[in-house]
Amino acid sequence: MGIYLNPENDGFRNAVRSEIYVDKTGLIAYTNKYLNTQQQYICVSRPRRFGKSMALTMLAAYYSRGCDSAELFGGYKIEQEESFREHLNRYDVIFLNMQRFLIRARDQKVTEYLEKVVIDEIREVYGDLFSDKETVLAAVLERIYMKTKKKFIFLIDEWDCVMRERQESEAMQKQYLDFLRDLLKDQPYVALAYMTGIL
Repeated sequence: MGIYLNPENDGFRNAVRSEIYVDKTGLIAYTNKYLNTQQQYICVSRPRRFGKSMALTMLAAYYSRGCDSAELFGGYKIEQEESFREHLNRYDVIFLNMQRFLIRARDQKVTEYLEKVVIDEIREVYGDLFSDKETVLAAVLERIYMKTKKKFIFLIDEWDCVMRERQESEAMQKQYLDFLRDLLKDQPYVALAYMTGIL
């Protein structure tokens, strides 16, 4: 459907079609246990090349209402789990790759650029529920939740790249952490926040 809101399942489809694919769909059953609980914030830190990004494309393919992934998961471990059909392609997913935003923001503030492009995409689906003037992503999602009671799953790849690659800018790091707190902490619209990084 979109790049940031409800992505398609192409990334995971490419992974399972690869010459070597190890079934990691058990991670989905584990993650399902924490949906809509106080443990809904999951952060995975591993070294590079350990499959963090692939895991996020798998979770996006599973949760995103922007695609139909039942056939794609056929024959894998998750298909045997009770929770498989209950959550399959039932959520609005927001998938963010912070490395990409850091590169594309250039002279702008990273979070301001992120909010602009993500809100633009959300507007295509939910634009009638919030003001055209709204520029704060958390406020947009609060408004959508107030009107629809729909919760979002956040998948954030390379969440820590701002901390790693902008060490000289404490102001940028603080602004980014404040953005994440406002977006995710104790927000009624969060069903799950799954973040990966190497810190």
